[in-house]
Amino acid sequence: QVQLVESGGGLVQAGDSLRLSCAASGRIFSMYAMGWFRQAPGKEREFVASMRSSSTSATYGDSVKGRFTISRHNGTNTVYLQMHNLKSEDTAVYYCALSLDYSGSSSYRYHYWGQGTQVTVSS
Repeated sequence: QVQLVESGGGLVQAGDSLRLSCAASGRIFSMYAMGWFRQAPGKEREFVASMRSSSTSATYGDSVKGRFTISRHNGTNTVYLQMHNLKSEDTAVYYCALSLDYSGSSSYRYHYWGQGTQVTVSS
């Protein structure tokens, strides 16, 4: 099995920056890609970003392009989400996810999920 643990969430003000981390452990040798999703109260889960394990190229949701950056540290099996110029609409629970065969934006294609970390942006 795979375990994903997110950290780094918190309460910030609009315009601030924040970095989320996701530590992966377990049977991750078969990992194909990792991604970040978020879910605000009363809304569907939304794709934020993803990155394949074998590439440095990344995919971003339209609402975060130019403000968020996904990266990874292979040595520690950690994926990061650097968020800049945060807005109130970025307030959500952020989830890290891992897929064994997919790197796109469809959440149902991801096989493992973390417990989520809350990001609250006050205006």
